[in-house]
Amino acid sequence: MYRTRGTLLGVVAAVAAAGLLAGCGNDDSTATGTPTLSTSAGTTSASAAPAPSSESQAPAPAPEGETPAPEQPAEPEAPAEEPERPAPVPPQETDTGHLGAKEQTFVDELAKQGVTPSSPDIALSIGNYVCQGVAAGTSDADMATFVNAMAGSDPSFDPAKMPVEQAGQIYISTAKAHYCQ
Repeated sequence: MYRTRGTLLGVVAAVAAAGLLAGCGNDDSTATGTPTLSTSAGTTSASAAPAPSSESQAPAPAPEGETPAPEQPAEPEAPAEEPERPAPVPPQETDTGHLGAKEQTFVDELAKQGVTPSSPDIALSIGNYVCQGVAAGTSDADMATFVNAMAGSDPSFDPAKMPVEQAGQIYISTAKAHYCQ
């Protein structure tokens, strides 16, 4: 008995919801009119008059005492232009004159072992990471994951010349020998 009553109430509720949703409107989901602003009694303004829409509706009548504005012809749409592409940025010259002796030695030692970073700043950030890991007592294996990722993300890194793991090991050993002192 209770099961039938619950089922019946569920069916009635579903039919009522479907009827309510079907009666909410028609298939027209776009606005066709222009909203109007209400003004205080006794005052009218040209800005409060509704603007004619671009659809085929008759223009709204002009308020009393005003003449209607003549309709203006629609401007033809200009053909879509392709957006202008910016010119590529030329590679910047890296100024190695700002490097100290220790930093320059580190970059030079990396180059001797076949690792040429695109910027000394990249090599120095990797070297600083290795030095922080050494100071914290982190093992080479634990540092290698992040050092490999940093070395592999360098734009000048070429995996055809050496594997990223080898480049990471070169960074770790060179930083320990020539930079973390």
